[in-house]
Amino acid sequence: MNSRMFSYIKAFNFFSYGAIAIYSTYFAIYLQSIGTSTLEIGALMAGGPIVSIIANPLWGYLSDRLGNIRRILIIMLTGNLLVMQLVFLVESYTLIYMFMIVFFFFQMPVFSQSNSLILNSIEGTDHKFGAFRLYGSLGWAVLAVGAGPVIGQIGIDKLWVIYTIMMLIAIGLAFTLPRGGVANSGSGRVNYRTMFSNRTFLLFLLIGLVISIPNSMNSTFVGLYIADLGGNAKLIGWSAFIASIFEIPVFLLLDRYLKKNVRTMVLCLTFVSLLYALRWLLMSGVDTAIQIIFIQTIHCLTFGAFYYIGTQLTAIIVPAEFRASGQAVYALTWGGLSGIAAGFIGGWMFENTGPQSMYTLGGGMAAAGAIGFALLYVYLRVSAVKITMKNKEIS
Repeated sequence: MNSRMFSYIKAFNFFSYGAIAIYSTYFAIYLQSIGTSTLEIGALMAGGPIVSIIANPLWGYLSDRLGNIRRILIIMLTGNLLVMQLVFLVESYTLIYMFMIVFFFFQMPVFSQSNSLILNSIEGTDHKFGAFRLYGSLGWAVLAVGAGPVIGQIGIDKLWVIYTIMMLIAIGLAFTLPRGGVANSGSGRVNYRTMFSNRTFLLFLLIGLVISIPNSMNSTFVGLYIADLGGNAKLIGWSAFIASIFEIPVFLLLDRYLKKNVRTMVLCLTFVSLLYALRWLLMSGVDTAIQIIFIQTIHCLTFGAFYYIGTQLTAIIVPAEFRASGQAVYALTWGGLSGIAAGFIGGWMFENTGPQSMYTLGGGMAAAGAIGFALLYVYLRVSAVKITMKNKEIS
């Protein structure tokens, strides 16, 4: 594969992540501007994870079956763009909810499938995953912060204009991508029983679910938290910028130094979970919007590291021919099942008990996740010792 093709993948990551960043950063503010309550916003955002229970495995299966992730990405992004136009045309909560359900069907699996395309495209080369994924973080940071002043000038009601332009660019770049598939040695049917019979993978998904719920709460409500503390659209954009831009050196460092073995990765996730607990406890005690901006710098060491390690861990455990489905299952727990709980629980807590209590709960859940990963590491180490001793007895 030539260097131009790799450049196209990087450019696609920049604009696809950037377009979703604009939606993710400002859409809750848009909904609030048309009279949607915090509880309704939470219920609306929970719809995406509910849909992802079907969407992630389905699109992952189609990618593996067709061996053409590029085609799947083009279909998903086009559906994403078209449905979002309908969302911005109506103000009825019922209609918005109905259209958003369809939007989520196309949007939720985009990142897991683009990850699979990267992993398959760099297979057998000297290229590293982080060197491509960092362009997604760069796009998220630059376009989110760049959209803030523009929205301040044209109004939050024109959010659809900025989103549409960025998504059209992403769709255009999707046509330049490689197919991103691998030769399937089986019948094209994904053996989920085999995937879930791997105890380490299953425990990783379950513990990761506990960690990801407060992360999803923060993603949905941090913009409203900043607004409640007096922050404007520009400050909300800077929050997204700070949260994403420092992911870039983290990805590069992990590319260079992270050992690609399961025990090392699980140990790293233990420390990442402790940092998550610290982050949420700090968020529970803020008094001003600017304090949130500073705390967002920890995002690179929490979400950035967890996302990278989880993606690589899944790639190691799941066979290559089922990689798209494996990444889809990982995305289902990280952004799907967790988002359901985050939308409903976070929305209720934000409105009734306040964001401080929501983040305090998140800190406790992250601490529980750290304990879970620590126990998983001990289990893996003991298992490795038993296997070594058994092999010595045989020899």
